[in-house]
Amino acid sequence: MVTKKLFLKNSDEALMLMGQQDENLRRLEKVHGVQIFVRQGQGMGDFSVVVRGASGKVEKVVSELEAIRENGFSADIKRNAPSQRAAAAEPDTIYINFQGKHVKPRSDHQRKYVEYIKKYDLVFAIGPAGTGKTFLSVACALEALGSGRVSRIVLTRPVVEAGEKLGFLPGDLYEKINPYLKPLYDAFYATVGPERFRFLREEETVEIVPLAYMRGRTIDDAFIILDEAQNTTHEQMKMFLTRLGTDSQMVVTGDITQIDLEKRQESGLVAVRKIIADVEGIKTMTFDQSDVVRHGLVKKIITAYENWDTDQKR
Repeated sequence: MVTKKLFLKNSDEALMLMGQQDENLRRLEKVHGVQIFVRQGQGMGDFSVVVRGASGKVEKVVSELEAIRENGFSADIKRNAPSQRAAAAEPDTIYINFQGKHVKPRSDHQRKYVEYIKKYDLVFAIGPAGTGKTFLSVACALEALGSGRVSRIVLTRPVVEAGEKLGFLPGDLYEKINPYLKPLYDAFYATVGPERFRFLREEETVEIVPLAYMRGRTIDDAFIILDEAQNTTHEQMKMFLTRLGTDSQMVVTGDITQIDLEKRQESGLVAVRKIIADVEGIKTMTFDQSDVVRHGLVKKIITAYENWDTDQKR
């Protein structure tokens, strides 16, 4: 295995080489059997393409990349590997991840959820863990970004401790809140991969921020996701919903059985369902344990807790 690096002029050249959702690089990988990454150095505009694989193949790909900068992608490459768009013609596919796997809904509720996201500018998704609320919203956001319907993705969640205290965590504010944003990172790692995700963040095509930092903003031309919304207060939920700008859409996800707010505070997600019940142009999708797509035990655990809660109320 050898590794070679090709230095690029700027971010425009990097994006041209990658294509939508890394389509161009994935084609080269499939044709030549190598791994290709785009990386950014310390300086602004310091981009490079890293090619890893067998010596002869790496040399060939580097030569191909040099030619691509001058002439575009060759017809041979386009013929030998299916494009993202062609592959996406498979029924129900929302997005094809960096490993070539098709991301698609796996239950009737998930299918309806995706349909709502495509048709409405504000969608609420409420249900237990493992039902695909966040993951499918991220896939839809990436599809909207790739098709040009939005120019960026903004993700946020409230920073509320589930038994721990921020003050005891090491580091500055951003290092303290990083663990709370990891579930959003995981969704992107599973779709675009760590390298592409880092690039999108550095270019600010994907922005991940704590909910408190949303105040005062109007967010245009973006796909905005609020995760763990059960931990918003009434005031925070109102603040967030009124950030919606021109040509933007929002998805709000949460599990009202896992609220970490102080007991005297009402969850903004619980309250908003009553407040917007009669507002046109907003849809709510409610999931249950039948939609759980994690380990088989997760569905059984959720059912056991629901039965226990019911018995306690009798």
